[in-house]
Amino acid sequence: MTHGLSAYLFMSFRFVDAVFWAAVGCCVIAQSAILYSVLRASPAGRSDESAVSQSASGTHRIAEVAWAVIPGVALAFVLLYTWRAMR
Repeated sequence: MTHGLSAYLFMSFRFVDAVFWAAVGCCVIAQSAILYSVLRASPAGRSDESAVSQSASGTHRIAEVAWAVIPGVALAFVLLYTWRAMR
């Protein structure tokens, strides 16, 4: 009976690994889509802006990129520590 239980636990750990890597793949795809949309989006009315509003737009653009990158970096740390805890 112990042998059957150890085989079940080994198999469940392999299932957990598969779920973990599927979650990693989904997170990578989602973060890539977020970064793509932030980096490819052009500010509306850019050609009619004055120098002051272009500067404000540049600051806004940096904030948009930061709000897209910071969660990705945080998620990478969570995934790393989850992997280490699993091992």
